[in-house]
Amino acid sequence: MTTRAVSPVYLPPPYQDSAEYGRLILRDGSTATIRVAAPGDRAALREFFAGLSAQSRARRFFSLSVPDQKLIDSFCDNSNPRSQLTLVVTRSRGGSPRIIAAGSYVARDERTAEVAMAVDDAFQGKGLGTLLLERLSILAAQNGIERFWAVTNTDNRQMIDIFRHSGFRVREKVERGTVEVDFAVAPTEASVSGTEIRDRVFTAASLRPFFKPRSVCVVGVSRNASGIGHRIFKALAGRFRGAVYAVNPNARTIDSTQAYASVRELPEPVDLAVLAVPRDEVLQIVDDCAERGVRALVVITAGFAEINEEGRRLQRELVEKVRGYGMRMVGPNCLGLINADPRVQLNASFSPVFPLPGRIAMSSQSGALGLAILSLARKRQLGLSTFVSVGNKADVSGNDLLQYWEEDESTGVILLYLESFGNPRRFARIARRVSRSKPVVCVKAGRTLSGKRAAGSHTAALAGNDIAVEALFRQTGVIRAETLDEMFDLSAFLANQPLPSGPRVAIVTNAGGPGILCADACEAGGLVIPELSEATRGRLRDFLPLTASVSNPVDMIASAGPEHYRQAVATLLASAEVDALVAMYVDVGMADSALVAQAIAEGVKAGRATSRALKPVAVCWMAEPLPEPLVGGQETIPTYAFPESAGRVLAKAAAYREWRAKPLGVVPDFADIQLDAAREICRGALNRRGPGWLATEETRKLLAAGGLPITAGGVATTAEQACELARAVGFPVAVKLASHQVVHKTEFGGVRLNLRNAAAVSRAFAEIRRRVAEQASLDAMEGVLVQPMVSGGVEVMVGVTQDPLFGPLVGFGLGGIHVEILADICFRVTPLTDRDAREMIEGIRGYRLLQGYRGHPPADLSAIEEVLLRISRMVEEIPAITELDLNPIFALAPGKGCRIVDARVRVGTPST
Repeated sequence: MTTRAVSPVYLPPPYQDSAEYGRLILRDGSTATIRVAAPGDRAALREFFAGLSAQSRARRFFSLSVPDQKLIDSFCDNSNPRSQLTLVVTRSRGGSPRIIAAGSYVARDERTAEVAMAVDDAFQGKGLGTLLLERLSILAAQNGIERFWAVTNTDNRQMIDIFRHSGFRVREKVERGTVEVDFAVAPTEASVSGTEIRDRVFTAASLRPFFKPRSVCVVGVSRNASGIGHRIFKALAGRFRGAVYAVNPNARTIDSTQAYASVRELPEPVDLAVLAVPRDEVLQIVDDCAERGVRALVVITAGFAEINEEGRRLQRELVEKVRGYGMRMVGPNCLGLINADPRVQLNASFSPVFPLPGRIAMSSQSGALGLAILSLARKRQLGLSTFVSVGNKADVSGNDLLQYWEEDESTGVILLYLESFGNPRRFARIARRVSRSKPVVCVKAGRTLSGKRAAGSHTAALAGNDIAVEALFRQTGVIRAETLDEMFDLSAFLANQPLPSGPRVAIVTNAGGPGILCADACEAGGLVIPELSEATRGRLRDFLPLTASVSNPVDMIASAGPEHYRQAVATLLASAEVDALVAMYVDVGMADSALVAQAIAEGVKAGRATSRALKPVAVCWMAEPLPEPLVGGQETIPTYAFPESAGRVLAKAAAYREWRAKPLGVVPDFADIQLDAAREICRGALNRRGPGWLATEETRKLLAAGGLPITAGGVATTAEQACELARAVGFPVAVKLASHQVVHKTEFGGVRLNLRNAAAVSRAFAEIRRRVAEQASLDAMEGVLVQPMVSGGVEVMVGVTQDPLFGPLVGFGLGGIHVEILADICFRVTPLTDRDAREMIEGIRGYRLLQGYRGHPPADLSAIEEVLLRISRMVEEIPAITELDLNPIFALAPGKGCRIVDARVRVGTPST
């Protein structure tokens, strides 16, 4: 390959919104709003600069005076971001936003810009300078600026440290009391890593007041015991370790507890406020909360974006107000949240069920389902660390919670119930990192498609929203649960057992049929049920009945008693031949079930004492009543009612362990990709014809700009030109209709193959021209594409379609007619890492053909991988490419590369 592997610097930035606009989270966990300065900001900018201390003003402008109006006017004119751009950060005071920080870059020449920032003295030390520099560098790079330059006084340690710790490769020059810095704005491994660390740490800090508040108030506590506000207050007051306050403007006491008329009248600032009031009162109460220093809000109230356009407008206003005040918000339209930690015992929800404490954290997008989930978790004896009903996810999202739980020492397993993704690309970046240390289990509702959209490419026809979800989960290590029941099955295992170190499973049972069902489920999930060695079988024969089967599954027969289970479990768990164990018990009325359960737990304890490896154990208990999870010493062993459940859980846990054991992939760089030329080809086609398929010559130039292996040849507009091209590339040749209007050329009759002389080429040109005239219009014919025939190799395809939410989706599979008949195609969401590309190739059913099969030579897998990675890079950088099909690509023998024989590219916007 010609790639140069670097760190994954092309991953999307970690912002909830865009680099130009959105929410900032500061070091102290408070928030602010960032946006591009506008002409209406002149007065606010002047006030901001005037409000800086003399020292801060001197450091920004090398002058004690407020900058003149002309300079301020220039900051507010961002009509040409290639020349200059200013970002402002705002925070509300008294309901009105004010500027608390500003950063600018101004072009010095075609490639370099001067960068400078200023931060309100009261907000210095909260990370604002670094956050401004991150976004300014992204915007500068997007607008063609390659380097930043800055100058500051040597005593301005804060600004110097911002540059030094930015992760960019900074060059410094000290001269006469000033420091000049110069650096490339292209992301580096260190800058991306620093951005991710800040995003994670700052986000976790912003959510801490939700889960570990010192005090809480409930707004909307009525005297009616069935009211939601009353129920939340009683749930809090009965458990929470801190102070709880009731707010009701019409009552002085609630159940003998003092109530306050307004949040403003509370005797102390509170960290968390829970709002259970009519919708039209919410905005005013947010003002009250901000005035009293509330840091976090849970808005139970419904009637916002989930109902109509007016609700969506009110929700936007609510979010802007909350962020403007520097607060965070869960909801609206939510059940609330819970922290089951015995040191906190926070039930800021109207759930009547308080979960057992444990290490499982969960987020639910459905409040009603959340109530059922909490009840089910309690029934199955699953302990939770925290639970959050996110509701409309207007501010705090599942992505934010992932980052909090990543930092939370009380959480070991993360469960998500999702109905939709707010920002799947941000989810991918975060989940990929979190899954390396903590398992993330997700139930994604809405799997089915209401129908397939009409598509001009095979890739788009085969891709659907759930395909994108599945690809995203595979890339990020998220364990997908098909049902809520399976999610709890998985969480019970992951929270209490080690991950299997390999695929080998031993099964011990007192009934053959259930053992076979469990073995089938294991093998269907990619696990192995190995034959046991003669030594292990001999140890089993020493204590099992003569009629017992000591192969795997080990069938101890119906008469097996507690001692048989104890010894069999200990023996198999100690064996080096297996990586996991399933112990199964079927009540056939021949043993005391309670004693069998105790024996299994004791066997696990004994096996652990002699085994060199820590192996997971699952129990299938087909008896009444179902036992609580078995406990052996300090260990909890999950139990399942059906053999298939235990098998599926082990299979998914083993697949997750395998994913986690592999090294992280990188997004390679390709120095020879001509992105500017490729963008210009797409831009030119859009300007000339609007959205649609590129002309054949445009497609070839675009692929050539990407360094992709297109087959030699070219487009001829006459029969004479076609013959000249055929002689130049060498016979035999293929002649194909060149048209951006006729997409499926083979079905149209626009392809002629194996033409061995000029006469055949001339006839083919005439026949194709006549076909176009009869069935379409000669305006649809750009000419013919003349290519040499490619022989040997395996036909594969690479395609791209744009998902409206997930962005570019890359597909790979066998090419030619196979893609339509077999639909053997593997998808991934961009940007692809080298690991993603490799797994796509290995993930199709036809992979054996690429490895070489029955005398057929193997294919150049490295060359295919490079095509996938180059395509990923191009569609990431050029959103105008909305659909693409390279089919077929002939993958030649190892070292011979591959050749793109046919290609189609559609340009437009992601929604066209």
